[in-house]
Amino acid sequence: MLRRGERQFSERRKSASRVGPKAAVRKKAILVGSWQWARVSIDLAKTDHGSSVEIQGVLLPRQEDSLVRGCGVPILGSQHDIASVLRRLEFEEKLPDHVIVCDDGTFLSNRDVTRIIHACRERGVEVCRIRDPWAQLLQHSSDPNGQRLPIEELLGRSEYKLDSQTVLRQIAGRSILVTGAGGTIGSELCRQIAQIRPGTLVLVDSSEYNLYQIEMSLRELYPDLNIVSEIASICDAPAINRVFATYRPSIVYHAAALKHVPIVEVNPCAGAMTNIIGTRIVSNAVCEYGARAMVQVSTDKAVNPIGLMGATKRVGELYCQALDMCGVDDTKAPRFMTVRFGNVLGSSGSIVPLFERQLREGRPLTVTHPDIERFFMTVREAVQLILQSSSSALETETQRGSIFVLDMGNPVRIVDLARRMITLYGLEPDEDVPIEFVGLRPGEKLYEELFDICEEQIESGIEGIFEARSRPIPLPFITMAINRIAELAVGGEDEGIVRLVHGLARYPAKGNHKDLLDYSSAAELVTKFESASLTETANDR
Repeated sequence: MLRRGERQFSERRKSASRVGPKAAVRKKAILVGSWQWARVSIDLAKTDHGSSVEIQGVLLPRQEDSLVRGCGVPILGSQHDIASVLRRLEFEEKLPDHVIVCDDGTFLSNRDVTRIIHACRERGVEVCRIRDPWAQLLQHSSDPNGQRLPIEELLGRSEYKLDSQTVLRQIAGRSILVTGAGGTIGSELCRQIAQIRPGTLVLVDSSEYNLYQIEMSLRELYPDLNIVSEIASICDAPAINRVFATYRPSIVYHAAALKHVPIVEVNPCAGAMTNIIGTRIVSNAVCEYGARAMVQVSTDKAVNPIGLMGATKRVGELYCQALDMCGVDDTKAPRFMTVRFGNVLGSSGSIVPLFERQLREGRPLTVTHPDIERFFMTVREAVQLILQSSSSALETETQRGSIFVLDMGNPVRIVDLARRMITLYGLEPDEDVPIEFVGLRPGEKLYEELFDICEEQIESGIEGIFEARSRPIPLPFITMAINRIAELAVGGEDEGIVRLVHGLARYPAKGNHKDLLDYSSAAELVTKFESASLTETANDR
């Protein structure tokens, strides 16, 4: 038998167990969507005792007078009443924490959702958008980004479709290596190459996650293809040499690079190490291990560069050009080709994903300058250009030292691209979505070019593709210059990198190769570039 004190303690313990832990604070929310969806959401919130959401009311897509209350939750009106409802609730000190919108494209247009977002932002209310409500309720997988905009419609021109049996003859059955295999260009290269059935496809990337994604995608699509993944930085010469020694690639597609202009501008040493030293390491491995060709992916930002990213890519072009010219008298020497193109629509970190995110969040679209314009192409076009131009060059033995450039038509003003995206999203530019001009970023040009002022533009014999030809820099000189760039990069000497890289990038246009005769060694000319003031370097650009 329990004594009196023991009974009291037992009763207090049972009482405490019934009370349980202190309930969490529940967030107030308003639902905007069809009544069928709202009813299921309300039922779930009620039956889930751990739910942190309290449904205050529902706004229907259209006003339904016959429906005043359902499932114990008031119908507050239609989605058009969102502004007045929030004002009233704020006055009553019952403003919700969230407005949850069923954004599945069935009842609400993009313009409707944008207006809801604007009304909520005025009151400081967070908007949660559910793209695929039924898949989410049933715990099915769903695309978290919703439907994507039709990228090709943003070009303002017909998309180029390059197709040739030449590519098949150069790639099928051979060992092919792709650097930067997990990036936007690299992964599309891998997908298109995989369709041609190479003997071995070697994927090289320094990002484990990116490498995993492209490898799994390819293995699902091509289970019988011999795919090899290698985690390696192109700046790690021993690692790159081991990969080449193991797989002996026939053709190397070099897509690895640091490409974001503002980031490279404030990280000169990192940009030089990847875009110049990394390119040299891969190029030297091509020579050392007997590959037939290396195809370097370049950019229009390498033309008359004003930013460091473009200048580093230009130096990479010049080094590959010098190596290619070494084989003028040796038909067995490997080919080094560069493929240059403009901005890729939808690539990571580019303007289209930024505009898409701003549209989804109901924010203004930010453009750096009213007159800024760019050349654009799709990633499919870019990769077809790379494959077809390089394969044709190998088969026809085109003149060495050329850079292949896609005829991308006229450049597109970024502000026009922004308006086109707003329209494709079902909204009105300036009325539903404003456009804000935020100023040019460091290293950014108003206008991009496809040909350097020292280059000759000629027909390539391949439809839609031109060749850019210029005087190459002798290999001993550019090798000496890149050796010095490596020393500066390892030492973290940013200012020296900026001087030397820009000086080297502009030399074919500004200098005369006879100048080399005025110096007892290439080292003296390199010293001349390094001694130039930063102001002089900027003016020369």
